[in-house]
Amino acid sequence: MKENSFVSTDLIRSAFSAAMSAMYRTEVPAYGTLMELVGKVNAETLAADPDLQARLEDTDSLERISEERHGAIRLGTPAELSMMRRVFAVMGMLPVGYYDLSTAGVPVHSTAFRPVGDAALKKNPFRVFTSLLRLDLIADKALRNEAEQILSKRQIFTDGAIALTEKTERQGGLDKADAERFVAEALETFRWHDKANVSPDMYHRLHEAHRLIADVVSFKGPHINHLTPRTLDIDAVQARMPDYKIAPKATIEGPPTRKCAILLRQTSFKALEEPVSFQTADSSWHEGSHTARFGEIEQRGIALTPEGPDAVRRPAQCVAQDRSSCGGRLERGRV
Repeated sequence: MKENSFVSTDLIRSAFSAAMSAMYRTEVPAYGTLMELVGKVNAETLAADPDLQARLEDTDSLERISEERHGAIRLGTPAELSMMRRVFAVMGMLPVGYYDLSTAGVPVHSTAFRPVGDAALKKNPFRVFTSLLRLDLIADKALRNEAEQILSKRQIFTDGAIALTEKTERQGGLDKADAERFVAEALETFRWHDKANVSPDMYHRLHEAHRLIADVVSFKGPHINHLTPRTLDIDAVQARMPDYKIAPKATIEGPPTRKCAILLRQTSFKALEEPVSFQTADSSWHEGSHTARFGEIEQRGIALTPEGPDAVRRPAQCVAQDRSSCGGRLERGRV
């Protein structure tokens, strides 16, 4: 097959992120409501600040301003992570960075799969923060062995997703029909399953060890944990969430409000308690619940750098608006 007949990885990634968003809105209706609110706040902010709109147009980011910037999943085994790396590669997403969350008491280590290079990031910057469970950090040896056995029996990828990933690796890409099938097949890995892989007793034992361990081990796949759109006014979104019958977190994480925004600020609505069925020893189903998934919002400010004001050009609007809050170490960009 000729290379020029292949669909670009950027287009596959864009199709996948759009499909993921549509699926999550269906699974978590509150997230769809949140997206509506974010879109409304962003439109109002742009209408009130023509200079901001012009800057976003200059950086080719205006059309994507309310789209999801990232999502997050949790995997159970190194084999799952290895295959996930190959699946993400079909979409032009590579592992960037390493995070050891065990230092914060969370039994995972993580990386982010995302496009690299300015051109790919401008076309679609979607990334997926991907965590791998640290089974070795489960203190109860018997529970650790049981969790390992449960994870060893599941297959989180469809046969179609595996076959199309292998086809991409053989021929260097996918045509339009195969790319569409790939997006549909890959999406199944991230879908929510309301029937657990474990009994009620096992779920509670896993949950007592750590709620994240229960989230990873108890289900057929790594359901998308959350998606995150970008807002231009996170304070407005936080204040208006209750009007949309969404319960926000108590506070916004990150720096305080500034006229010249710096670094990253985030908030979210509280994780949902969702109905789940657990299979008992007699093969009957026991009704229960699980709490993990939520909707997050972020506002991206100007990145701080160690070089100081002489190494970078300070944005003029920052100097004019708020000399005291911007400080001297600024970079024209976003974290």
